[in-house]
Amino acid sequence: MTATSSRAWLIYALVTVVLWGIWGAFSGLSPHRGFPETLVYCVWALTMIPPALVVLAQAGWKLDRTPRAVAYGLAIGLLGAGGQMLLFYAVARGPAYLIFPVISLSPVVTIALSALLMRERTGRLGAIGIVLALLALPTFDFATGSAGGSSLTWLVPALIVMLCWGVQAYFMKAANHVTSAESIFVYMTISGLLLAPVAWAMTDFTAPINWGWDGPGLATVIQSLNAIGALSLVFAFRYGKAILVAPLANAGAPLATALLSLAVLNVVPGPLKTLGIGLALVASLLLALEPDASDTQQAGTT
Repeated sequence: MTATSSRAWLIYALVTVVLWGIWGAFSGLSPHRGFPETLVYCVWALTMIPPALVVLAQAGWKLDRTPRAVAYGLAIGLLGAGGQMLLFYAVARGPAYLIFPVISLSPVVTIALSALLMRERTGRLGAIGIVLALLALPTFDFATGSAGGSSLTWLVPALIVMLCWGVQAYFMKAANHVTSAESIFVYMTISGLLLAPVAWAMTDFTAPINWGWDGPGLATVIQSLNAIGALSLVFAFRYGKAILVAPLANAGAPLATALLSLAVLNVVPGPLKTLGIGLALVASLLLALEPDASDTQQAGTT
C-alpha cells in the first residue's frame, strides 16, 4: 500500500468532518421554519439515493448480494436510521443540551469493540488524540439550564442511540473486510428508505407544515450534506482504523459546527464549549499525524 492510499482514510474523514460540520450548523433551520423533524428524516432518506446511484454506477452496477454483505449493509443502515428515529423520541421528552452529549460519546463504543474484536491498536499520538477527542465531545452541546420531565424518559433512549451509532461505526469497518464500500452505502440507503414510512406516520399533519422552499427545499440542501458525508465516512472506514476514524469524525464535525456558528450564526460559545473546541482541534491534529501501521511497516522495509 502506498503512502497516498494509506492516507485515503484521512481525506475521506476530513470530508465527513467538513460536510457534517456545515450540516450540524444549519440542520435546525428547517424545523425552526415549520418543517417537522420527522419529515426532515424522510427528506434525508431520499437524499441518500443520488450518491448511492453514483457510487453504484462507478462500481459497474455490481451490488454484492452475498448474505454477509446484505446482513452487514442492512444492519449498518438500520442502526443508523433507527438511532435517528429514536432520537426524535428522546428530544421530544428531554433537553437536547443533555441528550446530545450522551449520544456524542458513541466513539467509546466503537473504540471498545474495535480494540476487543479487531485487535486494533494505535500509537502514542493516536492514543492521546482519542483521549482528547472523548474529553471534547461532551462539551459541544452542554449548557446550563433545567431539564424538564423525568430523566429516564430521555436518558434511556439517548443511551440506546449512543449504542446504536457506536455499533454502527464498528460494523461499518467490519463490513469493509467482506464487501465493497459501494454496496455498504447502497444497503444503508435501502435501510433508511424502509424506515421513511414510519417517520411519515409519526408526523402530526394536523399541525401547520411549511411546504415552501424553506421547508422541504431547504431540508433537501442541508440533508444532502449529511448524505454525502455519510458516504465519505463509509470510505474512511474502508481505508482507516475504526479506532482513529470514529474519534476524528465525531470530534471534528462538532468542531466545524462550532466554528461555523461563530463565523456565520453569530453564536458565542461559553468557556466550556471554547475548551472543547481547543481539545477537539488538538485531537484532530494528533489523529491526523498518527502514522498508519502500513506506513510504519513500509518505512521499516526501506
